[in-house]
Amino acid sequence: MNYYQQHREQFLEGLKTFLRIPSISTSPEHTGDVRRAAEFVAGELRAAGLDNVELLERPGRNPLVYADWLKAAGKPTLLFYGHYDVQPPDPLDEWTSPPFEPEVRNGNIYARGSSDDKGQTYILIKAVEGYLATHGKLPVNVRFLIEGEEEVGGEHIEEYVSQRPARLKSDCAIVCDTEMFAPDLPTICVGLRGIVYGEIHVQSSDHDLHSGVYGGAAPNAIQAAAEIICALKDRQGRIHIPGFTDSVQLPSEEEKTAWARLPFNEEEYRVKEVGSTELTGEPGYSVFDRTWARPTFEVHGIRGGFTGDGAKTVIPARAVIKVSTRLVPNQKPAEVIEQLKAAVKAATPKGCTAEFRTVHGAEASLTDPKNPFVQAAARSLAQSFGSETVYIRSGGSIPVVGLFDRYLGIPSVLMGFGLPDDNLHAPNEKFHLPNFYRGIEAVAGYLEALGNT
Repeated sequence: MNYYQQHREQFLEGLKTFLRIPSISTSPEHTGDVRRAAEFVAGELRAAGLDNVELLERPGRNPLVYADWLKAAGKPTLLFYGHYDVQPPDPLDEWTSPPFEPEVRNGNIYARGSSDDKGQTYILIKAVEGYLATHGKLPVNVRFLIEGEEEVGGEHIEEYVSQRPARLKSDCAIVCDTEMFAPDLPTICVGLRGIVYGEIHVQSSDHDLHSGVYGGAAPNAIQAAAEIICALKDRQGRIHIPGFTDSVQLPSEEEKTAWARLPFNEEEYRVKEVGSTELTGEPGYSVFDRTWARPTFEVHGIRGGFTGDGAKTVIPARAVIKVSTRLVPNQKPAEVIEQLKAAVKAATPKGCTAEFRTVHGAEASLTDPKNPFVQAAARSLAQSFGSETVYIRSGGSIPVVGLFDRYLGIPSVLMGFGLPDDNLHAPNEKFHLPNFYRGIEAVAGYLEALGNT
């Protein structure tokens, strides 16, 4: 029995400790918890045997955690990335067990952050720990850069990566923040959508109005908000933002052929993952096209007017719509922002003003599956899971991947160990423990494979 198998119980207890910290980066009241999570990561890196462990501070931002081990002369340098911040757990009444009291059920560990991304970040730390404990040295050089703002746009890490490329000099980044396509099917994600997230601010009057006195004459901010949304995307799922899809890069036929071979049942996907009565979206495209290779426009919330119990007959003067677009290769966030501003202005009904205000943005990314670092990862995953590795894209966004490409000039290998039903950003988030344990050994095997090439 090797080190990784002998220490599974300790790994699980360490993960539980990590998950108990409510490091919710979107909530100011959890600032102290976010810092505790950063300090926990730093402590684990020191215990694993890493050098130069430190919290990288910036006023008003969450700390970055850095560490390295650079004693493998002439060997590649890997940059391990993860994040210790998590999404809010709401709605709390939909959790079977409390979100920050990790519980193991049916081979899964349930807690907020279990899969996104504490469990997967912990995989990287424990893989290095086990190799150092067993061999006294690593077969390659490694750096760790773990952030606490992934769920709120990653401003601190963008600033650091752009300003300190020499300190982060590496040959490849390793990111464990994606999912396997199916249980027991090792998966490498080669494409991520980008994002533009923002708010549409609508104003119809300088104050709220009585609907009995002014109804029928006064413009309504929430009505205007609804009209703007429907003008930007129609009932069939087509996006009507001028210029938005002009530069979209289509997937190759080779890639689409590979997608067609994936074990996918659309009806099962609808029932088990989406949970809706019907799938919707842009006509003429497959589910993979719509979720991996096509851009989107989605509404996340509308604020305005009266939403409390009882009745209040008010015509709201203001409304805020939270929206995002997911971007695909060739789409540039700066261009999309301008397209959104123009489209919102054109769709604003008379008597109202509206403007789009950007919160954050990131480009899409696409990695060549023939890259040697990707190929070595595919072999290591296949050996650990006993099945050939498949290549997919993800509909989500990991902004740091684009940062590593732009400022460090390195590819990112997305070795994810989550599952499609892990309930990321939703109640009852989970992480499949067999994937946790095999993931640790797979990453250790990857280190050894690269050291031998």
